[in-house]
Amino acid sequence: MLNRASILICGVIVLAFAGQAQAGPIAPALLQAAAPEVLQVRDFCGLGFHRDVYGYCVRNGVPYGYVAPGPVVVAPPVVVAPPVAVAPRVCPYGYAWAPAYGRCVPL
Repeated sequence: MLNRASILICGVIVLAFAGQAQAGPIAPALLQAAAPEVLQVRDFCGLGFHRDVYGYCVRNGVPYGYVAPGPVVVAPPVVVAPPVAVAPRVCPYGYAWAPAYGRCVPL
């Protein structure tokens, strides 16, 4: 009986401390500064331009080692000739076609 009572008391103590534990950030989310929804990256100068120290729009410089791409070369389309129909060589009975000679030879 004493064993059950000690287990019960320890369980009640653990549950009392478990209710106070919180896992979360140190500062609440409401106190943190919100990031702006719009981020200006070119400051109205347009693509390829930026503002200088005086506020004028100037063209971006070419980065070091930049090489302009060469012209695009497109290969001409491959034309495939249609197959040519060739009549079979017919030799008389007892002869066979010999491609080396280009004629019918006797068997």
